[in-house]
Amino acid sequence: MAYEHILVEQADGVGIVTLNRPDKLNAMNRQLSAELHDAVTLMSADDAVGCIIITGTGHRAFTAGGDIHEQRENDVTYTQEELDARSAVRSRGSYEISACPKPTIGMMNGLAYGGGAVLASSLDMRIGCEHSRFRFLAAAYGRINSTWTLPNQVGWPMAKELLFSARIVEAEEAYRIGLLNHLVPCAQLRDKTLELAGMIAKNRRDAVMGIKELLLQHMGHNLEEQWASERDYTTTVVRGAKAEEAFPDFIARKGRPLPSTHS
Repeated sequence: MAYEHILVEQADGVGIVTLNRPDKLNAMNRQLSAELHDAVTLMSADDAVGCIIITGTGHRAFTAGGDIHEQRENDVTYTQEELDARSAVRSRGSYEISACPKPTIGMMNGLAYGGGAVLASSLDMRIGCEHSRFRFLAAAYGRINSTWTLPNQVGWPMAKELLFSARIVEAEEAYRIGLLNHLVPCAQLRDKTLELAGMIAKNRRDAVMGIKELLLQHMGHNLEEQWASERDYTTTVVRGAKAEEAFPDFIARKGRPLPSTHS
């Protein structure tokens, strides 16, 4: 796959994927999500890679989450059944990144909101700087996500607070509650992340991958069961709000109404 919205590097056993839509705060449209999944899949199968880093371009955003403009267009272009099918493919890709057999580190160069917070919390570790902040926005938008990722990072009580409130989590708090493994000045972020990734990559691949597999198996339910439960609930019980309903303030500022193609 030719990459349009990500950059890929590899050195000393570490693979780095950079989300590269800085003019859109690295928002994850369908193309970027597919490219990210493809890159992580290839690195997972590459014996030369022992650890995978995911980051974003610039200092403003790791990723601001899903591309709202694309979501609005999809809402009027596709039937509900088609939307469900497309969402299932994208959601499955998110799960597969989380369940990647090799350790993953989020190099949190900026904010991670909405879908960006989901992606960040699905990784094994996160290293942040003063620009890092998180916001699990689904409840504010009439949606549900992160139920299968965030509790595994910060525990149930704090996960409930962050998911129910949809409030901003600044870098210092994120470090205190365990959402960040390390907090360093921005100028040191890349070096610190590469240092940890390099330590991991130098260890025996089979041992590290075995540890990760066992840790996932040892949860009350395995990661796929947790993901599948959330997926089923949000498809059959409480369907996520469409873009026009979920993001009225954003659309009022930057968007224009789109004509419906369905009666």
